[in-house]
Amino acid sequence: MPYSAARRLKAFAAYGLFALALAGCGTPTLIESAGPVSPVILDENAAAAAISRYRAQHGLGPVTVDAGLVTAAAFQAGNNARTGQLSHEVGGSFTARMASAGLGRSWSAENLSAGSETFDQVLARWKASPEHNKNMLIPQIHRIGIARVDAPGTRYKRFWALVMAGG
Repeated sequence: MPYSAARRLKAFAAYGLFALALAGCGTPTLIESAGPVSPVILDENAAAAAISRYRAQHGLGPVTVDAGLVTAAAFQAGNNARTGQLSHEVGGSFTARMASAGLGRSWSAENLSAGSETFDQVLARWKASPEHNKNMLIPQIHRIGIARVDAPGTRYKRFWALVMAGG
C-alpha cells in the first residue's frame, strides 16, 4: 500500500506524541532550538526501493516502509535540526527511543546524516561510511523509516535519519 502524503504528515505530527512518550523514559532531555525547522515530505517508497536494490546486490532481502519507523526517524531528524547538531543521543538514547517505539527486543539500527541535499547524496554517504553501511546491510532488517528536517539557520541546513528494524 503506498505511503501517502497525508499519512506522512500525520506520521510527522505523531512524532510530537513520540516525544511526550519519551519524557516518561527516565532520561530528562533539554533541547535548545537552533531556529525554525521544517519537515520535508520524502518519497519513502523510493528510498526503500533504493535501499532494497543495494541490499539485493549483497544477497539480502528488501525493506519496506513502516509508519512507526517514519515517526521515529522524524523525531530524531527534528531533534537534530532543532539543536543544529548531529547526535544519536539528543532526544534520548537510541535504545530508549526504540523501546518507546516497541522495538526494544528487535534488531534495529539508526543512520543519521547532516548536510546532504538529496536522498541519493545521503545514501551515497551512508554507503561510503563503514558503520552506516554495516547498518543498512544487517540481514535481519526488513522495515525502515526515513525523514529529513531542514533547519536553514544551522551550519548543516538539512538533517536526515534512517531508522531500520527487523520483523
